[in-house]
Amino acid sequence: MDLPFKLLFFYFSAICMSIFLAFCILIIVTTNQYPVILRSKKEKEFLDPVTGNTILFPSIEDKPSKKLSVIVPAYNEENRLPPMLEECVDFLESRCKQTDFTYEIIIVSDGSSDGTLNVANEWCRKLGVDKLRVLALETNRGKGGAVRLGMQSARGAALLFADADGATKFSDLTKLEKCLWEKTGVDYLKNPDDLTGKTAIIVGSRAHLEKESVAKRSLFRTILMYGFHFLVWLFTVKGVKDTQCGFKLFTRDAARLCFDSIHVERWAFDVELLYIAQKLNIPIGEVAVNWTEIEGSKLTPFWSSVQMGKDLGLIWLRYMIGAWKIKERIKKD
Repeated sequence: MDLPFKLLFFYFSAICMSIFLAFCILIIVTTNQYPVILRSKKEKEFLDPVTGNTILFPSIEDKPSKKLSVIVPAYNEENRLPPMLEECVDFLESRCKQTDFTYEIIIVSDGSSDGTLNVANEWCRKLGVDKLRVLALETNRGKGGAVRLGMQSARGAALLFADADGATKFSDLTKLEKCLWEKTGVDYLKNPDDLTGKTAIIVGSRAHLEKESVAKRSLFRTILMYGFHFLVWLFTVKGVKDTQCGFKLFTRDAARLCFDSIHVERWAFDVELLYIAQKLNIPIGEVAVNWTEIEGSKLTPFWSSVQMGKDLGLIWLRYMIGAWKIKERIKKD
């Protein structure tokens, strides 16, 4: 390189570095290190549709009083929610008839503008508020925000996040429970109290279906899929093949720790969730589950991939420069 070109390259590099440093400083000074979780008075309560009374939700800081909580985020899901609940309730009720199993379902209507809230309240009327509660968010928070508030209102020793579309067979919960037992050494169905103080997250996975999905997808969507997997591996989570499946089982302590620190409230929240878990050395298991694509998805492949790619890069950058931090708390006695 001749001298003028070297100088030009040096100046260009210096300008780029200055812009990047300025951007990082801007992020640091305008960002809360820990998430600010806003929740209105109305969102802290649930309605008993039989009596018309409103009741205060419990806290994840409380001791568990159910074996399992199922958190279902729902945004404009009036059509897909009923069949999902049919399968879910049939499975859980069959357990109740055979053992001393106890459960609750928390449907989080994420600012829905259709009949989702009416559908959820009808199921609440049918099952009763001890088994099904509706958390009605006043505005749309995003899937991550909805799941977080549902988790923080739950009573279970174990907590399951399940998508409202019913794409995963609910009976596959038994596979996740087996893996949870292997990770914690506790069978929570028999000894739920022994799960206190244990941390683990079991991730339902569609990775085994990848070859089949590639054969059915266009080249463009296949490139987007592999590109997303690469960015997840590069920036955030390593060792988990499918971060995005909406079927994840948590111990109560793992859910409390992770959702206390999660910042992302939209589609990439799963990635930050697992990133936090790995940083806290929470054991993560991954289990193959049955999965069927259900019509009505709110994701648009290209723009959703762009948004997720941007979120992944910003998650990595914010944690790297200390703009975001993870709460490390010991469970209260």
